[in-house]
Amino acid sequence: MKFTALKTELFLHHLGIESEDPKELAQFYARTMKMEIISSENKTFHCLGPNRLLIFSEGQKQKLSFAAFGCRDEYNLNQLRKRVIKLGLDLQPFRSVFLKKGSFSVFDPDNHRISFGVPYKKNCDRDFLWGPLQHLTLQSLDVSKFIDFYQNKLGFIVSDRVINEDGIVTTCFMRSNNEHHTLACFKSQNIGMDHHSYEVGDWNLIRDWCDHFSDLGIKLFWGPGRHGPGNNLFVFIQDCDGNKVELSAELEIINGRKALDWAHEARTLNLWGDALMRS
Repeated sequence: MKFTALKTELFLHHLGIESEDPKELAQFYARTMKMEIISSENKTFHCLGPNRLLIFSEGQKQKLSFAAFGCRDEYNLNQLRKRVIKLGLDLQPFRSVFLKKGSFSVFDPDNHRISFGVPYKKNCDRDFLWGPLQHLTLQSLDVSKFIDFYQNKLGFIVSDRVINEDGIVTTCFMRSNNEHHTLACFKSQNIGMDHHSYEVGDWNLIRDWCDHFSDLGIKLFWGPGRHGPGNNLFVFIQDCDGNKVELSAELEIINGRKALDWAHEARTLNLWGDALMRS
């Protein structure tokens, strides 16, 4: 089937994250990630910043409620819908005040709700701390099922894989536009969200974000470092629920190269130092 997610130039538009105290979590992101709480009702809080949008609702701590990918127009969204229907996936309507009518969801093998729609307007006003929401990384017991679903059903493209000595894929990075990955998955003993990431653009902005975190008394959880796959610079912090948050810079832009395989070793995850190994 020729039509793929790559042709729609899908991008990660917003995330829904559950918390036992969504108000506190929203306030953390408003302060730490320079976002504004623009609405709150039924214990649901919408946090908006320049090209970054998160929705927090009451529920299980550290649980992904949904991931919403933006499509550039209705035509490409309908082409993706046709692909999903033809492949027999269970398509369900998805309602969001940030996406136009006609948005829909599917559920992946680990029961994550993955949604697609056309945003009403992309909030692209730049502030001095630029950092659009850019990718989501999951954890799964079986990365091969993740690859089969997102590549063969939704048409994401594999950029890089990490493979252990037994030939098992332990990490996969997938793209839906020319950025190295908009979605990734680590093999783990857990199922759920590993982290979400903001692409700040260049190294100097990572410095500026870290100074901002320092002013708030927030210590880095991991980094600074440089990933092998994607070749991006990074730092990590943790929010008040323990969710891992990445700030990335200079992520690889791919123009048609073949997927690469990397060894399952610490240096693959961090060319500069210690690695956060998931398996």
